[in-house]
Amino acid sequence: MKVTLNRVNEKFHFQVKNERGYVVDLDKRASQGGDDAGASPMELLLMGVAGCSGIDLIGILQKQRQEIESYEMEVTGERTSVGEAKPFTGIHATIFITGKVAPKKALKAAALSFEKYCSVSKTLEPTATVTYSVVVNGEKVENE
Repeated sequence: MKVTLNRVNEKFHFQVKNERGYVVDLDKRASQGGDDAGASPMELLLMGVAGCSGIDLIGILQKQRQEIESYEMEVTGERTSVGEAKPFTGIHATIFITGKVAPKKALKAAALSFEKYCSVSKTLEPTATVTYSVVVNGEKVENE
């Protein structure tokens, strides 16, 4: 796996391309001297958690013949200062699903994703506690 980064302007706007040619814009916020022309590197990490787990969850629920009408995920990250850096120490994903989906199956799919399959979450796990919650048809699903 390989990505290539190219500088777009004289500030901090970059484009990152994967081997298949897909491009993502990366930039600093305007308040930090950038142009706000893309996601920050730390936002990309949270997006990676959302995408990786989303692929897992949808795949698992489809195999179980659950009828998903809509799927959304909100991922938040808590950061702390370690010297000059500010790594994530906590990441929480809230998954919102509507449709003919058994709540316990959705919760089990989330557990499998975050605790076993999601390579992004597993990569971040040594330095950040990754947690999740599931909401099906407007109701939070609780562990028993």
